[in-house]
Amino acid sequence: MRNMTAVGGSGDSGAHALELAPFRGVRYRPEHVSSLAAVTSPPYDVLDAESVTKLEDADPHNVVRLILPREDDCGPEGRYEHAALTLHGWLDDGVLAIDDEPALYVYEQSVRDRILQRGLLGAVALRDPEDHVVLPHEDVMPGPVRDRLDLMRAARANVEPILLMYDGTDGPTAALIEKVADQAPHVSATTSDGVTHRIWSLTDEHFHNVVADDLAPRQALIADGHHRYAAYRALQAESGGRHAAAASPPASSSASVTADGKKMLVGGTPSDYGLALLVDLRAYPPYVGAIHRVIAGIDFPDAIAGAVSSGLFSAETDPSEDVLAVAGTLRPGELLVVGAAEPDRRPMVRLRVVDRATVEELVTHHDPRSWGELDTAVLHRALIEHVWHAADDDISYQHSAEGALRAVDKNGGVAVLLAPVPVQTVLDLAADGVRMPRKSTSFGPKPRTGLVLRTFDTDGR
Repeated sequence: MRNMTAVGGSGDSGAHALELAPFRGVRYRPEHVSSLAAVTSPPYDVLDAESVTKLEDADPHNVVRLILPREDDCGPEGRYEHAALTLHGWLDDGVLAIDDEPALYVYEQSVRDRILQRGLLGAVALRDPEDHVVLPHEDVMPGPVRDRLDLMRAARANVEPILLMYDGTDGPTAALIEKVADQAPHVSATTSDGVTHRIWSLTDEHFHNVVADDLAPRQALIADGHHRYAAYRALQAESGGRHAAAASPPASSSASVTADGKKMLVGGTPSDYGLALLVDLRAYPPYVGAIHRVIAGIDFPDAIAGAVSSGLFSAETDPSEDVLAVAGTLRPGELLVVGAAEPDRRPMVRLRVVDRATVEELVTHHDPRSWGELDTAVLHRALIEHVWHAADDDISYQHSAEGALRAVDKNGGVAVLLAPVPVQTVLDLAADGVRMPRKSTSFGPKPRTGLVLRTFDTDGR
C-alpha cells in the first residue's frame, strides 16, 4: 500500500483517486425501536441460524430481517423482494429516516475505556483492481456474490458496510477524526458483546474537502467484505455506471441539488459507489483472525490416516485436552484437525507438511507461486482436494474455533483450525496484485450492521 509498500499504479485524481463521498444516511429513529442495540447485527456472513433467531427476537425491526430474510417468512415475492418491501415499509412508517444533509460519519467502537477502532463511514467510489486504488486480497465465490447482488438490486440499497483499511501516514484525516470524537456523539449504543458504538454525523463541506484531498493519492485494502465489493462492482456494470478507468471529478469538486432541495455531492451514479467504513491502520492496527473449515463426510481416523499415508504430512497428537488452547499455539505451516467430541475426549492432531516440494507443486500448479506458503492454499489444494477428495459443497466456513467445534459436533466430519495470516503478508500480496484463497482472513473489529444504511434513491449516492 502507498506509504507502506511500493507498488505501481495510480495517480491522484479522477478515476484513479481513492474517494469516500458524503451521502444522506438512513438511520433508525430511537423512538420507534426498543433500543438501537437491539436493531443492529454483526455482518451477515458470521451469523448462523441460532444467531439470526436471537436477533429477530431482540426487536421486530432488527436489521437481520433485511440482510438475511428467511425463506419461510417471505411470500411469493421471494427473499430479496421481501427484504426490499420491509426496508421501504420501515421508511414509510418512520422506523428508518433519511438524514437531511450529505454527511461523512465518524464511527467508533470501544470496550469500556479502550478504543478498538475509529474510522469514516462514507460512499466509496468503486475502482477496477487494475487501478491499484481499492485492493482486494482474497478470491470470492460466485454464490455469495450473486446473493448480495440480488439483495442490493431488489432493495436499491447498501444495507451493511464493507471494511477498508488505508495508511494515513502524514495525513490530516486521522487528527480530524480524533478531534470530532471529543464531542458528544449523535448516536451511542452498547451491544450484547459489550462493545459501545458511537456515531458522529459530519455535514461540514470543509471537512469533506480536507478528507477528499487527503485520500485522493492513497490506496485502500478491502479488509472485510470482498463478496459485497464484488457485488457492488457487478451492480455497477449492469447498471451502466461509469467504467472504473473513465475520468470523473473527485467528491469535493461540484455540487447539485436533489428533488427535495437537499444539496448533494456528485461524481457518478448511485451504482458507482458502495457503503464502506474506512480505517487508518496506522492509527488503529487491525486484528486478523483465521477462518476455519469444517469438512463433512469424512471421519476423524480416516482423515488422519489419509493425510499420513499420502506422504505429504506428519501427524502429532497433542496431549492437551484444551482444543482452544492448542489452537492458540498454531504457527503458520501447521493445521489442527479436530473430530467431534467423544465421551472422554475430543480427538485432535497437528499436521505439518513433510514433502514441501510435492505440496508446492499441487498448490502452485494452477495458482500463484506465492500461494505455496499459505496455509489455506495448502489445506485446500493438498489436503481437502488431493488427499480427502472432498468437494466444495462439503466445506463450511467458521470465523471462530468455537463455532467450528460446535459445527463438527452437530454435523459430524472434521474441523480444521488454522493460524492467522500475518497482516504484513496480506498487505504485501495485495500490493503485488495477488489474491489469497477465499476466506483466508477475518479482519476486525467488523463494523456493526444497521447503524447507518445507504439507499440509492436519496441523494445520488
